[in-house]
Amino acid sequence: MAELKDGDTVQLHQEDANMKVVDDTVKMQAASEEEGVQLSVHEATSTDTVKTEHRHEQTPATTSSERHVSIQSTLEGLEMLVDLNGAGRKSCPLCPEEKFKACYSHKLRRHLQNLHWKVYVEFEGQRMCICHLPCRQMKSSLGSDQSQARLVAHYHCVVCSVTIARKTDMISHLKRHINKGETEASYSGTSDVLCEEPVPGGQVYEIMKELGTNVQLMPNHNTPQKTDTYFNRKMKTNRQLVFCSLAVLAEERSPLECLDAFGATGIMGLQWAKHLRNAVKVTINDINEACVKMIKENCRLNHIRAEGGRATRQVEGTGESDNPIATVEVSKMDANVIMHLRAFDYIHLDPFGTSVNYLDAAFRNVRNLGIVSVTSTDTGSLYSKSLNVTLRHYGCQIVRTEYYRELAARMVVASIARAAARCNKGIEVLLAVALEHFVLVVVRVLRGPTQADESAKKLRQLLHCQWCEERVFLKPGSMVEENLYRQLPCQCHGSMPGKTAVELGPLWSGSLFNTGFLRRMLVAAVQHSMEDIQPLVKTLICEADCTTLKSFSVTGHSVLANQVECGVVIKTLQKVEEADTADQSGKRKSEEPSNVVKKLKSDASLEHPAFYYSIHRHSIRGMNMPKLNKFLQYLTEAGFRVSRTHFDPTGVRTDATLEQFKSVLTKYSVPTYSSAPPSGNQGHGISTDDKGRKTD
Repeated sequence: MAELKDGDTVQLHQEDANMKVVDDTVKMQAASEEEGVQLSVHEATSTDTVKTEHRHEQTPATTSSERHVSIQSTLEGLEMLVDLNGAGRKSCPLCPEEKFKACYSHKLRRHLQNLHWKVYVEFEGQRMCICHLPCRQMKSSLGSDQSQARLVAHYHCVVCSVTIARKTDMISHLKRHINKGETEASYSGTSDVLCEEPVPGGQVYEIMKELGTNVQLMPNHNTPQKTDTYFNRKMKTNRQLVFCSLAVLAEERSPLECLDAFGATGIMGLQWAKHLRNAVKVTINDINEACVKMIKENCRLNHIRAEGGRATRQVEGTGESDNPIATVEVSKMDANVIMHLRAFDYIHLDPFGTSVNYLDAAFRNVRNLGIVSVTSTDTGSLYSKSLNVTLRHYGCQIVRTEYYRELAARMVVASIARAAARCNKGIEVLLAVALEHFVLVVVRVLRGPTQADESAKKLRQLLHCQWCEERVFLKPGSMVEENLYRQLPCQCHGSMPGKTAVELGPLWSGSLFNTGFLRRMLVAAVQHSMEDIQPLVKTLICEADCTTLKSFSVTGHSVLANQVECGVVIKTLQKVEEADTADQSGKRKSEEPSNVVKKLKSDASLEHPAFYYSIHRHSIRGMNMPKLNKFLQYLTEAGFRVSRTHFDPTGVRTDATLEQFKSVLTKYSVPTYSSAPPSGNQGHGISTDDKGRKTD
């Protein structure tokens, strides 16, 4: 079959060449009309032949244009790529000529079985054989010599068409697809949505689906240095958290003018427009021309109308945008410029690296009670790996600690608070998440110099003990204290020589979470079927209340209620079941107008404890510590507020001091008998087993 296909392609190329020669002779010598008719008839028949052959080739469900030739279901399918029954020498369909020369059928069959088929990776009945063709030239280095990259053995993913060199890496890659629920082949080499300009080097787009939104990706979208339209699959949690925060704000007031300042592929803004529809007016901005074209192509792919600007209102696209499901404005402008020119209710900043260069422009025109979400991916400077960069970007002096992730979140909030105060605005922190790849902070903007002063007062220095890692925020005041070590609960300064503590900061000393906002985010996550972030949001709610009680009710109908956030009454959604239970008893109904507001204000003032302790960091040597959930129960019985934290899976957030924390841990730890008993016990005739029984 391969020889027949090759022969057909050679014949077609020969016919095209003959046609070009005839066209040139027609132009130069002015041939007769009869010859022109014959040429047109010959061209029509050849075109029909190509179409019929192409139609026969695309008859299967998974076509050759959609699936690479190295992906086969059976060994016979791999051998059918070459006519092994014919005579003569034949080339391998998965190896270049310079790697494997043409040979006879028996040797080629042995080559296909032992080299390509023997090391396949199976996924849902499809077997991905190893390929030696020059398929990885798109992802080669920027150097001029690319011959080494073309001959790298690799596998082609059946789901997303990415090329991966190692078999173990391909297995891990497929497991990530399974965890995300991506089990169908979403890649198409000839997609229905065509690009305005062909990709250089014969590259093909990859179509990825996330939260019901399709986006086209370049083959090297994972490498920021090699592509303009950068896309990171690991930021899915970040995108879903930002979406839920916008959905909560859309319930308070609509329509919202929201801005995705760094669009790249535009997936975040497209998710906003596709799921929230008329509740939001989305603007996707990017300064790169290639990104703007990619965003418009993704708008066509999702049947969303793309408008070129506020004044022109030019509709991009043809037939697919006749009945659009939403409208998105796409702009090509510097992020600082567009935020200075226009006012928005919701602004999301997600640059590559630090976001401190865009904070002043973001707070310049953001509306009152609007929301600004900031994603920082410069984890090297935030997580205390590049201290000089941290001091240069954030103006903070930090060291590596056990609570370095919360330290990074408080450092970003401090930079946001300073930028807002320069614009006579205050902030209320609604959410602060620090995970492996990013730090996300969501704040509500409160206009006025009074609110700005209140936010500025929460910027304090942190006193950190380098011996026991106890920490405490320094008390505000203008008087210089003679001995700062008195504020630390530990006694390391008296027992250790020299300077035992360092000052870190300035950092944000206020709360990092708003319980009411997080509960409404959980409702939005359930409504939009975001199962991935629901456990994280539940952990954040428990961490905001500093409790281990997990009482979440997201079922039932909703009615409008009022919630006090930072002294501002905001309309929220309250469950009808909760409202009915509140109206059933006359006592609870009589105290609704003023007492409820006082309770809400007191709950808002009761902030969660700052920072957390790692149970493994402070474990006692030679002792078996209790399980984490049991230890949380012991701390609660001792009278302390306690909860788990998303910053560290082994961390415990509590209002107990480190000394109290260690005393409870020591009380419920069991000694480990890993070594032989002392010689003095042998005289009394006590064995190790008897000693263990007595201790029990």
